[in-house]
Amino acid sequence: MKERIIISVSTINGSKHFHLGMKAQKSIRWAVVGVLTASLVTVGSIFYLMNEVDFAKVKQEELEKRSYSLNEELDVLKQLKTDLEHDLDERESKLTLVSDRLGDLENLLGVNADGETPIESRLDVAAITSAVRVSILESLPNGAPVKNARQSSQFGKRVHPVTGKTRMHRGLDFAVNIGTPIYAPADGVVETVRPSNKGSGNFLRLQHSFGFTSSYSHMKKFAVRSGDFVNKGDLIGYSGNSGLSSGPHLHYEIRFVGRALDPRPFVDWGMDNFEHIFEKERKIKWLSLINKVEQRVSTQLQLSSQKVVTSQASSS
Repeated sequence: MKERIIISVSTINGSKHFHLGMKAQKSIRWAVVGVLTASLVTVGSIFYLMNEVDFAKVKQEELEKRSYSLNEELDVLKQLKTDLEHDLDERESKLTLVSDRLGDLENLLGVNADGETPIESRLDVAAITSAVRVSILESLPNGAPVKNARQSSQFGKRVHPVTGKTRMHRGLDFAVNIGTPIYAPADGVVETVRPSNKGSGNFLRLQHSFGFTSSYSHMKKFAVRSGDFVNKGDLIGYSGNSGLSSGPHLHYEIRFVGRALDPRPFVDWGMDNFEHIFEKERKIKWLSLINKVEQRVSTQLQLSSQKVVTSQASSS
């Protein structure tokens, strides 16, 4: 006999009886199990979702902090970009100024630069060219040995003011008072200091580079001794009226390997008209001399550049 469950429901209207068979019981049991399972799943899902919400909140807070940090970094980068653009504008302005000044220097030096030539190469050429000219003007006689003096007698044949004879005048005379300072026209060494009351009178000769010498006659007294080294512009003595002279003056000579040259182009020679001497004095192989000085200067500049690089590397 199958088990049956009878459920009685009593009301004021009477009692009602419900008979549950095995199938109904099983259905109820499965329904209860389903409801319990669904409840457990629902509760589990709620807990899971709550954890996910908490995790999402934590992630949101982390993302907000990261966003804030990135915004700060972005502001720093924007400021850095602004500073770099400003620095770049300043550098471009300075580079333009350097290029313009370099162009002026190239015009002064007579250097023909191509517009497409890198500025570094142009600077090297200008540096070498200017250094060569400075080196030559320090080594070879240039400018007047006395200041603000009138030239009273030029180089060439003339009638001697004392003897009355026509002879070659191998120098340039400056009409100056006794005691006028005489300055070295270039670096050199004092080769000869000769006191005398005859001929050239008190005589001094400087030996310069590349076979050049300069000499000074009819001096009053000397400010240097034989063997002294002098720099361009140093005081070497004072003008006078000693020897065979018709009046106070300085007789100035320039020689190259013993051959007398006209001092006038050398007196007029300077940085502003550097190439002037090449046209006026053609007895000298200027190209060979300049090439020699250029090689020396290039080596010196390279050594100086290497020293700067080495110094910077050691200091860093």
